[in-house]
Amino acid sequence: MKISSLRYSRPLLVGALALALGACASSRGLQPQGRVLDADSLQASRSLAGAPLSASGFPAADWWRAFADPQLDALVAEGLRSNPSLEAADARLRQAQAQVSTANAERKPTLSVSPGYTGLTLPESMAGDLGGDYMGSVQAVASFSYGIDLWGGKRAAWEAAVDSGHAAAVDAQAARLDLSAAIVQGYVQLAHAGALQRVANDELARAEKALQLTQQRRRAGIDSELQVRQAQARLPLAQQQQLAAQQQIDVARNALAALLGQGPDRGLDIAVPAELDPLALQLPSVLPSELLGRRPDIVAARWRVEAADKQVKVARTRFYPSLNLTAMGGLVSKNLEGLLESGSTFGLLAPALSMPIFDGGRLRAGLAKSDADYDLAVANYNHSIVEALRDVADQVNTTRSLASQVDAQQQAQANAQAAHALAQQRYKAGIGNYLEVLITQDQLLQAEQRLSNLQSQQLLSSVRLSAALGGGFQPAADVAPVTDNTHS
Repeated sequence: MKISSLRYSRPLLVGALALALGACASSRGLQPQGRVLDADSLQASRSLAGAPLSASGFPAADWWRAFADPQLDALVAEGLRSNPSLEAADARLRQAQAQVSTANAERKPTLSVSPGYTGLTLPESMAGDLGGDYMGSVQAVASFSYGIDLWGGKRAAWEAAVDSGHAAAVDAQAARLDLSAAIVQGYVQLAHAGALQRVANDELARAEKALQLTQQRRRAGIDSELQVRQAQARLPLAQQQQLAAQQQIDVARNALAALLGQGPDRGLDIAVPAELDPLALQLPSVLPSELLGRRPDIVAARWRVEAADKQVKVARTRFYPSLNLTAMGGLVSKNLEGLLESGSTFGLLAPALSMPIFDGGRLRAGLAKSDADYDLAVANYNHSIVEALRDVADQVNTTRSLASQVDAQQQAQANAQAAHALAQQRYKAGIGNYLEVLITQDQLLQAEQRLSNLQSQQLLSSVRLSAALGGGFQPAADVAPVTDNTHS
């Protein structure tokens, strides 16, 4: 009877197993859609035409030293030592490195030893003759566990953590590049405020000289009190411009002090620099492809694409059977001396194979999310490439335009200065009027202010172009190019 039941039940068991296998969770139809952009497909040659090219046109690591300003060099060095934002970037890097160690530990077996003592008294109402007596045991148990990486999912998770760690390391270096560029730009703004102050000082000197001349002519009976009042009105205007320039100097100093990670008093020790010359930059002749390895934002985005690709593989391996090996062994005895007796040993070996069958769609949802994460990483990477080229083109065009504007404004300033000098001579000689002096003085002031503004914009543009070209970032030797992986 038992043999007959077994004979009929065997087909049922086989059928049930086949049904279970057929119902296993499937990844069919799920596939990432993102495709990595080929940088060389982005045309930029016409937009950058006419710019000076060089095979080694990328900025040097210490590109700000081209200004030849020792105070600026010292400020950048101080900021790189003291700014709190760098501590945050370094902390994020340590977090990523800890994740690498955690993912690597998941790939390895675990072994633990647990010595202990257990005491027990059972109630007589339940244990009968055994109740009421105290029983104690001493044990020493060793446990071993190992999840075998049959499909490479654990290795892929570790590799994804390593790639994310590379991205975090690039981010930490990018934070230093951003800080150095911010300090240089703040220094340029301080120089601009100083230039405006010098313009205000020159305007005040002209106003005082004009007032003296007008007062002399008034005493001689040539001019009236009206011209004297007009000349006096120029003094508070020039003084107001001096105060406004000093305010800009104070704001620039405070900003620099904050970038150095210091209080506002640190800014008071920063001397207002003299005029700075724009950086003479050359564009690399290998754009756009080489820009991929020189811009830290692109390099970090590239590592994140690699990490997301590994996470897709991790999600796929969860659809496959997993094998876990568990073993336990130890010694148990009523007392410590008995642990050494042969009869106190015990052991357990428990390999386990598991396969997902019905999971309510959790695995497919997890894989779909990993696919979307990969697509998002690719989209961010592609966007970084497009924006990087736009940034370079914008700064090249801006630098080129500002250079021409500065040349034209220098000529306009020279003409305004000559016109003002001629008006003063005519007024002093008695063949001109004070209105001519006022008009030419206003024109000269506006020309000097506009020239100072354009020169500052030219300096800032050259700094921004340095940052757009990667700011001296040197990629690590182990940075591999991103390829468009085929997921199966």
